[in-house]
Amino acid sequence: MKYSKLRVIISGGGTGGHIFPALSIAGKLRELNPETEILFVGAEGKMEMEKVPAAGYEIVGLPIVGLQRQLTVKNIINDIQVPFKWIASQRKARRLLKEFKPQIAVGVGGYASAPLLKQATRLGIPTLIQEQNGFAGLTNKMLGGKVGCICVAYEGMERFFPADKIVFSGNPIRSEIHPYTDADRAEALKFYGLNPKKRHIFVVGGSLGSGTLNNAMKAWITAGCPGGDDVEVLWQCGKYYKKGIDDFMYGREVPGVQYSDFIARMDLAYAAADVVVSRSGASSVSEICAARKAAVFVPSPNVAEDHQTHNAMALVSRDAALLVRDAEAAEKLLPTAFELVHDADRIARIAENVAPLARLDAAQTIADEIYKLAAK
Repeated sequence: MKYSKLRVIISGGGTGGHIFPALSIAGKLRELNPETEILFVGAEGKMEMEKVPAAGYEIVGLPIVGLQRQLTVKNIINDIQVPFKWIASQRKARRLLKEFKPQIAVGVGGYASAPLLKQATRLGIPTLIQEQNGFAGLTNKMLGGKVGCICVAYEGMERFFPADKIVFSGNPIRSEIHPYTDADRAEALKFYGLNPKKRHIFVVGGSLGSGTLNNAMKAWITAGCPGGDDVEVLWQCGKYYKKGIDDFMYGREVPGVQYSDFIARMDLAYAAADVVVSRSGASSVSEICAARKAAVFVPSPNVAEDHQTHNAMALVSRDAALLVRDAEAAEKLLPTAFELVHDADRIARIAENVAPLARLDAAQTIADEIYKLAAK
């Protein structure tokens, strides 16, 4: 296939689980043809408005907001504005499409995808959506019948989308995440100052951090770090929780634990880990598969349709990961992780079972579908 110059709009965001796949798709398109023009469309005030420019791409924000179900004064005010901001977002999206004149519009889920993709279909612009999760999000379900192609990461997505539009692509991930060699592990241990004679657990709560995982770590530390004599823990607590964790750790001697609000070198953190403890957002699951790591997943209960449990169970059902329920994490999470990290045979079996689930070519597959649609 010849990869000619394209004009592409990519819309969506709200969380790292939407933004990082979008950036991976953009990166692959630029790799295939450096002259390709890419414009991102996000939601005003959301994290994509910071992360996308930091990656070197232009982004325009829409005023769209989502409905909030919890009954508070702030949320009531927000919800009153929803229909007005929806109309304003559609108008702005239509104007952007007419000005930028993309050959294709790509949606990755999240608030901003809906008005942009809806207007693109009305204007006859080819459209593609990428669904990261095993349970489709509301925006993508709404758009599925109208777009030209739906790239998915899990089997059985015919429950949500027309079967003839589905392409099984996997989730695009950061290119630096891959199966690691002994040399990679040695580099990672040196980078983080970890002891190669010990076992290693990486606790990661996603781009914003996880109160549940942090509380489980705090409970384990308060109990005197049982089982941790020959284990070191790398702990990403999240920016939102950093001050509270600083206060908790003040005056405590915990030499086997390194914590920080953000992990810039995720590739090395994965490479160092024998076991990963993580939420089961789509991007996290896909990266753990690509890294061939044994994981203990704690699905977040605070997501639509409990989709993180669906994501995790796709691995657990194949003996390719373990699962601890959010409500049981304070009591069971760290004991489960420490039992696993000391069981080399089970780690090897999980790594073997998770390997076939990795899709390292996801971004390329999606890029090929984008070119096919743009050529029609």
